[in-house]
Amino acid sequence: MQKDEKIQKVLARTGAGSRREMEKVIAEGRVKVNGEVAKLGDRVAEGDILQLDGKRIKVQSEEKSAVRVLLYNKPEGEICSRSDPEGRRTVYERLPKVSGERWISVGRLDFNTSGLLLFTNDGELANKLMHPSSMIDREYLVRIQGDVDDDMKKRLRDGVLLEDGVARFTDIVDGAGEGRNRWFYCVVMEGRNREVRRLWESQGVKVSRLKRVRYGNIFIPSHVRVGQWIELNDKEIADLCLTAGVEAPKPAPSSRQKTVDQERHQRRLRAGKGSRPRRNR
Repeated sequence: MQKDEKIQKVLARTGAGSRREMEKVIAEGRVKVNGEVAKLGDRVAEGDILQLDGKRIKVQSEEKSAVRVLLYNKPEGEICSRSDPEGRRTVYERLPKVSGERWISVGRLDFNTSGLLLFTNDGELANKLMHPSSMIDREYLVRIQGDVDDDMKKRLRDGVLLEDGVARFTDIVDGAGEGRNRWFYCVVMEGRNREVRRLWESQGVKVSRLKRVRYGNIFIPSHVRVGQWIELNDKEIADLCLTAGVEAPKPAPSSRQKTVDQERHQRRLRAGKGSRPRRNR
């Protein structure tokens, strides 16, 4: 690591928060380098002792910390916390182990919600993907119990006042089913807590199944079964960074990329299926 790497950049990469948030905690005197309170403009290098709120943060060079992203097909019945006092399974239990790093979840899904979850080792990318200012859409497949008509769909697209402010679907498309048990594809931009469920329930109908099928430009491939994960390749990560508005990372070392591609190929062979085609809109 060069001596001129800013502290907020190093902290953001660990998942502690965005660079702007890290600038704020530095200004508040909550960051120390080698025992001294850090100031805005200070820099850090490998070998320095970096602490945030008294907790040691590992200083690792950007070159050594290649950006990685996992796509996980979450089943119902798993929580998105790292541990659970009730002993329920967490999404992290199925993920591969990483040395000296940790997987950062890009948003969350409820206990009873299934589908696409992204994980990365890059905190800045995770924060940009989650931040409302990035305006990244999330698409869900939802089964509704109750009568849904065009007026209801219009209200949901125009905006509904919830307890935390106005929320809306940017798109609603009919799926399968008929009568009082129908499927819909719906899109939100913010990803608030239980936003999709609360929007539908505000109209007096019940959500009986909910699955996230897309996050930005990333879809769940058909060969990734429930409870399985795959690692995105360099091009997919670069596209995701473009969606998030961050600089694309340098390509991963060829040996790691070869491993990613080989593992993905083996998963396709075991599943006996191709990639999921995009749905025509």
